[in-house]
Amino acid sequence: MTDIRYERHGRVRLITIDRPAKMNSLDFEANDQLTAVWREFDADSEAQVAVITGAGAQSFCAGADLKTYTMNFARRPAPEFRSKFTNGPGFAGITRNLDIDKPIVAAINGFAISGGFELALACDIRFCSPNAEFALQDAKWGFHACDGGLIRLPQIVGMGHAMEIILSGDRIDAEHAFRIGLVNRIVPHAELLQFTLEYAQKLASRSPLSQRFAKEVVRRSMGMHMTEALRLESASFHDLGQSEDLAEGTSAFRERRDADFKGR
Repeated sequence: MTDIRYERHGRVRLITIDRPAKMNSLDFEANDQLTAVWREFDADSEAQVAVITGAGAQSFCAGADLKTYTMNFARRPAPEFRSKFTNGPGFAGITRNLDIDKPIVAAINGFAISGGFELALACDIRFCSPNAEFALQDAKWGFHACDGGLIRLPQIVGMGHAMEIILSGDRIDAEHAFRIGLVNRIVPHAELLQFTLEYAQKLASRSPLSQRFAKEVVRRSMGMHMTEALRLESASFHDLGQSEDLAEGTSAFRERRDADFKGR
């Protein structure tokens, strides 16, 4: 039985972590399934936007299934496992060593804890329900975040807010998350998934080339000197200017109609 559901909604793909009895935590097998799904989404030319959520009403993803992870860490030779751990796919598939230049939207329907929080941070846009809670609890158990939490969180919410979350291990609620810019919107629980899918459909109506080029610039420019980053942005704009999508977009603007982008 698969722990990850992958559904087609036009050009949107809905990815659901389906382990509600385990608070949608991921063991090694479920993690590998999710990694494979992300690779399928990335390679699918018909798939333009992904929505990721958790099954049930309590949890988006509670991180790693620590019992199985602890056993697997103990069984693996340290040098070999360290290399695979560092250079292989990160937790939940997209947190490390898998760059996807298509929009990814998180519908956070409850707990997003530790690795589950890091999964949410790896998404481009985050919507949550009022019952959502967020935490990097690693400091309580003797380790720290290792799948992007220490890197992405300060970029999203700023250093002070990030340090409060990282160093304390405390949970924050949806209102706090919205106030510091961690989530884009809070949506009633019963409406969250439908709202997110409709928003994803809107994104899917935009130019896929524009989105991919823009996302690549944002990702690659992190940490660059301003001059170098601005050159990257202008070069990307020039390359995009040679596309059929730009010609279609300008024609649609002149003709006052919706554009029909082909991603070329």
